[in-house]
Amino acid sequence: MKDLEKEIELIKERNHRVEKDKAWETSWVRRICIAVLTYFVVVCYNYGITKLDNIFLSSLVPVMGFLLSTLSLKLIRNIWEKGK
Repeated sequence: MKDLEKEIELIKERNHRVEKDKAWETSWVRRICIAVLTYFVVVCYNYGITKLDNIFLSSLVPVMGFLLSTLSLKLIRNIWEKGK
């Protein structure tokens, strides 16, 4: 009986984590942070490198914005989860 209770508790904990993940993925906080970080990368790019006409270099801008946003959102997510 104790194994069954322990299993139910583990399922409840997992469900709670999944609900938080889903809420984070659809939150406006996440979307706005991605937009701001991407904008920051593009502004820095335009300020420093716009004199180059290299299609391969300019194609890196969205990739860098995406990578920066996904790598740096962990801290923001932790803060957001504490507020929930």
